Amino acid sequence: MNVIPRRGLLTSALLAPAGLAIAGLVLMPLLLVVRDSFALPDAYGGIKPGFSLENYGNLLDPVYLKVFGYSLAMAALNTAVCLVLGYVVSYYVVGRPPQRQMLILLLIIVPFWTDFLVRTFAWINLLSPGGPINGLTDAIGLTHGPVQWIPSQGASFVGLVYAFVPTAVFPIYASLRGIDPRLGEAARDLGCGWWGVHRRVLLPIARPGLLAGALLTFIPTLGVFVIPVLLGGGKDQLVGNLIVTLYTEFRNQPMGAAASVVLLLLMLISLALFGLGARRVRSRA
Repeated sequence: MNVIPRRGLLTSALLAPAGLAIAGLVLMPLLLVVRDSFALPDAYGGIKPGFSLENYGNLLDPVYLKVFGYSLAMAALNTAVCLVLGYVVSYYVVGRPPQRQMLILLLIIVPFWTDFLVRTFAWINLLSPGGPINGLTDAIGLTHGPVQWIPSQGASFVGLVYAFVPTAVFPIYASLRGIDPRLGEAARDLGCGWWGVHRRVLLPIARPGLLAGALLTFIPTLGVFVIPVLLGGGKDQLVGNLIVTLYTEFRNQPMGAAASVVLLLLMLISLALFGLGARRVRSRA
């Protein structure tokens, strides 16, 4: 009779360190940020005790709303491009022999063993006037002489796509890997063209991987800080850049905390929407 309670105590004891770590490293900082978002700023960049919704009201200013709208649009566009590229790459990899599949996946992973900041600086060299990409476009006649591609919104977007394509490739590859190649052959025998095979056979099967790839791409893009600063020059800010600016340059910690809470809410809403989409996918399966 005492076996079940003892097992429960043992389970609780084993989970206690993880629970304490989550409470201390995740929940407590989060609660402090939420508390600070309702506080008042003082004249020296600190926080005065109090309760006010003024920080959230200030974020309704068109300047800040533009940042949030731009962040959502950029995240959606980056997600769409990464999913298309991820699907194309995954479809190609799945069609290779198993040994070559592992080699291609390894080649995708290897660059990401390098520090994120180093890889971003590498794009600065690649896109700089007279750099390798400029030399290539000159060679094929698209440009003539040095071109100032950086800093720009396009360079920032290229950096975002480069950073998040692998997070889209792997879940889509996991979904496509188990597909029997004979399904595509059967669809073609029944009259489906290239697009019909993908639309009616492969894409429905890959839908869980597409959803997972979208989730892993959209939500992190909202909070990216380094890429818009180094490749975009900080002209078109994402929410992550706004939060850093409020904390460091404006020295307004309560408003920076409020922007952080709004970003967290946007991420939770996105997570809920993706979860709803995944539930519908499972119900149709």
